[in-house]
Amino acid sequence: MHAPKHQGGANMQVYGDSISGNCLKVKWTAAILGISVDWIETSVLDGSTRTAGFLAMNPAGQVPLLVHDDGRSLAQSNAIMLHLAEGSSLVPTDPYLRAKMYEWLFWEQYSHEPYVAVARFQLHYLGKAKSELESRIVERGKAALALLDHQLRSADWLVGDGLTLADIALVAYSRVAHEGGFDLADYPALQRWIARVEAALSI
Repeated sequence: MHAPKHQGGANMQVYGDSISGNCLKVKWTAAILGISVDWIETSVLDGSTRTAGFLAMNPAGQVPLLVHDDGRSLAQSNAIMLHLAEGSSLVPTDPYLRAKMYEWLFWEQYSHEPYVAVARFQLHYLGKAKSELESRIVERGKAALALLDHQLRSADWLVGDGLTLADIALVAYSRVAHEGGFDLADYPALQRWIARVEAALSI
C-alpha cells in the first residue's frame, strides 16, 4: 500500500522539465501515490527558469518546483519527493531503514547525479562528443554505476524489501545513463533493477 497520510492540496502545481530526471522523479512519486498535481512544463533550455516570474517563486532558478494552492513553495527534487511521500510505504517506518533511504538520497545528489546526469546533458542535449567530456565526470559516473550494480547483485531494492524513494531517485538518471555515454551492459544487476523499478512505476 503506497498511499500517504499527506495528500497535498487539490491545486498543487509542479513546474518541471520532462527532459530532467530530477523533475520526472517528482512526477513518478506523485503518480504512484495517486496525488493529483498540475504539471507545468518549464524548459531549462529556453530560459523559462530565469524569468522574473519564475525567479520570484524560486530565486535559485531551478526545477522542479512544487507550489501549494496557498502559495507555499518547495524546491529540490528529493525534498519534494519526501514531502509528497510522507506517511506512505515509499518511506520506511523502521528508523534504520529510513536513514539508509536518506543515505541513498544524499549520495544520489552528491555522487551520482553530478556525473551521470551531467554527462547525459552534455552529450544528449548540448551535442558534445564523448571525447569532450571531462575525464573526472566519466570516471565518477562509472564509479557510481558500479557501486549501484554491486549493491543490487544481492538485493532487489536499494532499501528493505520493496520500492522506496531511494529507488525512484536513483532510477531517474540510471535508466538513461547510456545517453551520457555509459554502457549499461557493463552493469547487469543495475539493468535488472532498472527494469524492476520501471515496472513498479509503470514507466
